[in-house]
Amino acid sequence: MKLFDVYPLIDVTPTRALGATIWDEAGNQYLDLYGGHAVISIGHTHPHYVKRITEQLNDIAFYSNSVKIPIQKEYAEKLGRLSGYAEYELFLCNSGAEANENALKLASFETGKDTFIAFKGAFHGRTSGVVAITDNPKIVAPFNSHHKVHFLSFGDLEGVEMALQRGQIAGIIIEGIQGVNGIRVPEGTFVSELSNLAKRYQAKLILDEVQSGFGRTGKFFAHQWVEGLQPDLITVAKGMGNGFPIGGVLIHPEIKASYGLLGTTFGGNHLSCAAGLSVLEVIESENLMENASLQGDWLMSQLKSQEGITDVRGKGLMIGLDLDREAGPVRSDLVHKFRIFTGSSAGKNTIRLLPPLSIEREALHLFLESLQTVLTLTEA
Repeated sequence: MKLFDVYPLIDVTPTRALGATIWDEAGNQYLDLYGGHAVISIGHTHPHYVKRITEQLNDIAFYSNSVKIPIQKEYAEKLGRLSGYAEYELFLCNSGAEANENALKLASFETGKDTFIAFKGAFHGRTSGVVAITDNPKIVAPFNSHHKVHFLSFGDLEGVEMALQRGQIAGIIIEGIQGVNGIRVPEGTFVSELSNLAKRYQAKLILDEVQSGFGRTGKFFAHQWVEGLQPDLITVAKGMGNGFPIGGVLIHPEIKASYGLLGTTFGGNHLSCAAGLSVLEVIESENLMENASLQGDWLMSQLKSQEGITDVRGKGLMIGLDLDREAGPVRSDLVHKFRIFTGSSAGKNTIRLLPPLSIEREALHLFLESLQTVLTLTEA
């Protein structure tokens, strides 16, 4: 049996990793500025991460949610304190797509409505419900197309209010920062106005922080750059587990739970909670949110002065840069000639940078020098 062909693969086979460094089977060393789709938050194989998971594995690795699992409560309390959402409740699952699916269900259950507002260019996952709210025809099968969704332009408040006025809107879903679409940051008061409109029309505001959460932007969540904002539902995954599958939904206390409303077999298992706790502990003890802001601000300031770059966007270590040429050949040269991983985007001229939050200045200097060399040697 061979593997189903789903991704165009980089011709590198990682066998070992530490921090922001990856080694391949030949012993070649690579700088990871992509973190496996923004997953590696505290650095590859961080010693505390390894210790936490190993100790948990030696005790108990798994039992289903039919029994008490104290580490879930420990995790929820720690996450509430660090995120600033201690009064919210937490549903644990396995991935960002699952988190978004469950947030949609909760919004629909709570409002009794069946239609959502989503935004063009967004990406919310690949399972059935979230495919339907993702504006990408390539991943929408006929089975997915029956869902009721209004796709609006990013920033279109007038369109949002018109859709809400028609009724039956259960919720509005928006990424803290659009990731796959090339790091598109909501401008001005857009998100706070969305929140006001959602309240006015009794719809739920869902903040998808799957890629932009867990300190990546210099705040715990990207939407926290907007003062006073409190979404009804916040979805998380990726950097939450530093590579171990874990996701979740932070749920406003006004949304009430009932048995059977949500469920999961593997979500919140002992190992995933141990991984998640280690991430929170390292983010706090090593001041990684502060490092994300410091290094990200510096890197963006340097990128803005480089020839061949037409735009730089983002916050913290969630950065998109537009080139004056196609990004594919540049990314290929970076990985094969300079051994640096970067990320692609929906935009053919855009590179995404999503390194570990522990990245050091020396590594960023190396990237800048390598990028300038590539841009100088290749044609626009």
